[in-house]
Amino acid sequence: MFFLSFNQFMKMTFYGQFVAGEDHKAIRPLIQKNQAFGVGSVLDYSVEEDITQEEAEQKEMDSCASAAEKERIGKEKKYKVHKQFGDRRGGVTGARTYFYADEAKCDQHMETFIKCIKASGGSSMDGFSAIKMTALGRPQFLLQFSEVLVKWRRFFTFLASQQGKDGMTALEQKLELNQLQEFLNKLGAKGDFYGWFSGRKEESSGTIDMIDWNSLIDDRTKISDLLVVPNVELGELEPLLAKFTVEEEKQMKRMLQRMDILAKHAIDNGVRLMVDAEQTYFQPAISRLTLEMQRIYNKEKPVIFNTYQCYLKEAFDNVSMDVELSRREGWHFAAKLVRGAYMYQERERAEEIGYEDPINPDYESTNKMYHRCLDYVLDEIALRRNANVMVASHNEDTVKHTLSRMYELGLFPRENKVYFGQLLGMCDQISFPLGQAGFPVYKYVPYGPVNEVMPYLSRRAQENRGFMKGAQKERELLWKELKRRLVSGELLYRPVY
Repeated sequence: MFFLSFNQFMKMTFYGQFVAGEDHKAIRPLIQKNQAFGVGSVLDYSVEEDITQEEAEQKEMDSCASAAEKERIGKEKKYKVHKQFGDRRGGVTGARTYFYADEAKCDQHMETFIKCIKASGGSSMDGFSAIKMTALGRPQFLLQFSEVLVKWRRFFTFLASQQGKDGMTALEQKLELNQLQEFLNKLGAKGDFYGWFSGRKEESSGTIDMIDWNSLIDDRTKISDLLVVPNVELGELEPLLAKFTVEEEKQMKRMLQRMDILAKHAIDNGVRLMVDAEQTYFQPAISRLTLEMQRIYNKEKPVIFNTYQCYLKEAFDNVSMDVELSRREGWHFAAKLVRGAYMYQERERAEEIGYEDPINPDYESTNKMYHRCLDYVLDEIALRRNANVMVASHNEDTVKHTLSRMYELGLFPRENKVYFGQLLGMCDQISFPLGQAGFPVYKYVPYGPVNEVMPYLSRRAQENRGFMKGAQKERELLWKELKRRLVSGELLYRPVY
């Protein structure tokens, strides 16, 4: 009688469908086979700690070193640590999760990402490697930094509303500096704000926009002294921006150092880095740190890609501001557009804790947001040829929309400005025809030992309850394609490179 081990059984079933192999040697045949049909790879080492919900919650709470620090981090509800949401895997099916232990563990994660970068460079040309920022530093630092960034941006929006600039996109809002000086003086703030802001611009027009405003965050220590404004709830003056502690400054520096090391390895191995998006209470800091790396490494070509979640209400503002910043500073904008992986968790957390739901109200509005962001980037590519976008979507209408817009704008596949992305084991009826037609298309390729990717796979199984329905459609399309090739004599077709 023939018996299969657990690992052998898994490799023949769900693991074999959605995971490429256990290590960089095992995944190479699949990567090279896909590449023969014009399909590249985004490598993702999908190993997770197999811990209980209670252990995950405790890890999240322990990452706040002291009771005093727990109280100080996140004055706003959204940016506080909440034990009931300490297990960040809850309601998330398609993304791996890292929990903080110490700085040594972050260094281990960095080494793992380096191995993934080398595996990508050794297995294919022009590949990608996926990384997660919460693996490279203390999540509570990301909470703190995100709160600072959001407060700063929100204050700009408030000031714009006082100047009658409601109802505009973020880029359209501009503050008149004279009015700003007068209004802040009325609030009780002290200082020469006009001189401070206008002195930072080479040519002062008497106005500043959100990008000018955000650039001032680099001088947050001086701004903390300058912008002392009334706290309406507490009835007292306080700095708009909190000063980071020495330890927080060190944490940010260490996280950037790890990112810097990964970027250099990526360049050495001919690989691009895909920084994954995460929860909204981390994402402002993640995007800002990613942007800092893009400023350095995307000057000559796109190396660092940021991820934009289009189920967010603020997605278009985020995309349009970063595109405009790349124009002004002269580096390559590079983005992956996704719909988003944390919707159920985000909505539950917002309702339970009591802050505005950051997610678009329904699927249709998310589709509109996705296409709006995509069209904006495609227009930028057509205009300047200095932006790049990965359309990471299983939605056939989105893929068709992209192809139609590329045709309208005269964007050719061989320019390698617009990429398509799907998950390994899903939507092959989209990926492989695109690859054979010469379009840059990539599979997101998870890999890792069977036992260690089981937490990821178990959640992926939940996401793909409708998988068999999709598989039936794929078989029908593949049979149709096979008959077409038999009739046309293209059975042994090979893509042209």
